[in-house]
Order: sequence, then structure tokens, then C-alpha cells
Amino acid sequence: MNNDWIKAAEVSEVESDGTFGVELGGQEICLYKLDDGIYATDGKCTHGDAYLAQGFIVEGSLIECPLHEGTFDIKTGAPTGAPCSVALKCHQVKVTDGVIYIHLDR
Repeated sequence: MNNDWIKAAEVSEVESDGTFGVELGGQEICLYKLDDGIYATDGKCTHGDAYLAQGFIVEGSLIECPLHEGTFDIKTGAPTGAPCSVALKCHQVKVTDGVIYIHLDR
């Protein structure tokens, strides 16, 4: 692995259809375990100062913000429910030997 990939967590730490918050390189990141894999977005809602790891996965692949109940598509970061209107940044994920690595743009 090169230096662009940062160890984020063990796969076993993220519950199925659940969230897991980590801080990497000074950034809050939210990990998600869906049926088709692990995903990562910025960890704070773009609408309010809420941690998405405290939110809920709804409708299969949407994260609902715990503050105002707006939603985002976990796979694309697109806002899908008011009051959210600015997309979340998504991060590349790699899983190797049960370890989740995230690529953070510098």
C-alpha cells in the first residue's frame, strides 16, 4: 500500500447496515457497511454540524442525518432529502485482509 491509503478500521468494527465514525488525517469520516460493500463519506452533514455516524441507514443506501433528518446517497454523496442540498464528499475504499483503507485526497 502506498501512503495515499490510510487504515481506517477493521471490517468487523462496522455493523451490517450500520455506520462507524473515524478521524483520519484531521478529517471526520463515516464508514458504512452495505450489502454490496464498504463505503466512506465525509463524517459531518453538509447542512448542519452533525456527525453522520450517529445517523441511520434508511431505504437501503441512504444516510439520514441525526440532526434534521435530511438524507444523502451513501454511494454518491448526493443529497436526497431536505434540508440537505450540498453533496457529501465520497472517499475511495479498499479492503485487504479484513482491514478497511481509505484514500483521502490531499
